[in-house]
Amino acid sequence: MIFSTTPLSPVALDLGPLEIHWYGIIIAAGMLLGFYLADREANRRGLPEGMFMDLMFYIIIFSIIGARLYYVIFQWEYYSSNPIDIIMINEGGMAIHGGLIGGALAGFIFCRVKGYSFFRIADIAAPSLILGQAIGRWGNFMNQEAHGGEVTRGFLESLRLPEFIINQMYIDGAYYHPTFLYESLWNLLGFVILLMLRPKLKVGQTILLYLIFYSAGRFFIEGMRTDSLMIGDVLRTAQVISILLIVLAAAVWIYREMKYDLPKYGSVQGIYGPGGAEAARGKRKQAGQTVKKKQGHKKGKNRKKGR
Repeated sequence: MIFSTTPLSPVALDLGPLEIHWYGIIIAAGMLLGFYLADREANRRGLPEGMFMDLMFYIIIFSIIGARLYYVIFQWEYYSSNPIDIIMINEGGMAIHGGLIGGALAGFIFCRVKGYSFFRIADIAAPSLILGQAIGRWGNFMNQEAHGGEVTRGFLESLRLPEFIINQMYIDGAYYHPTFLYESLWNLLGFVILLMLRPKLKVGQTILLYLIFYSAGRFFIEGMRTDSLMIGDVLRTAQVISILLIVLAAAVWIYREMKYDLPKYGSVQGIYGPGGAEAARGKRKQAGQTVKKKQGHKKGKNRKKGR
């Protein structure tokens, strides 16, 4: 039997000197959908309308810089000789862990400035974040990257995969494990689990559960990949980071559980950070006093006119 092995083109639109890649389109689509869902949830929880859309600008910039910088650092031998390629992010070469670090930094700064609880906002964003990652892995699929070791076509057919996925996993004369798909499905499962458990969890536990769940799956799937970023010639960077995140998230979970009387996610508490609630009440009080002063001033004018 003759099989078609023609892969899908990674280029969505060719404008001559400018090529728009599916990778960038898919990553952007995942981000936008994630922010849209998070913004709706934030509105349901009483946060200011459009808050997540304001936050989106900063997170996107910091996430892209973090994801690219992380990748470049661990591939410095290549990029030190090809510095112009550092800015060619539309062709791939983004590390999720770097994006998480950059996005978390942007979110933390935003929450500190606005007076919101970082954990409260992170809980709202967690399901959207892992859904965006599930979508984003299909950008790797279009680039024929983030795959595993060699397998047979028969193995891929035994997984009941669509023909277009099997064809895309045919690279340089061999078929490969679709590890992008494994991680995408794992993240999709995580999205469902986080949505189901979030109402029952306390403030801060949804984002910590996300870190534990995602990192556990990433650790095992990363072991199957052939294009991992490495520390030396032995350690896979993503596996090391995944273990550290699991330990850190578990430690923070236990510490917060022992030290604080944490409210449930659905509680009205936890929206503002340290001093944020007092600041918000102060602003409302000040606004009320201003209104009273204006009303008193108007009454004074009316009394003068009556005289």
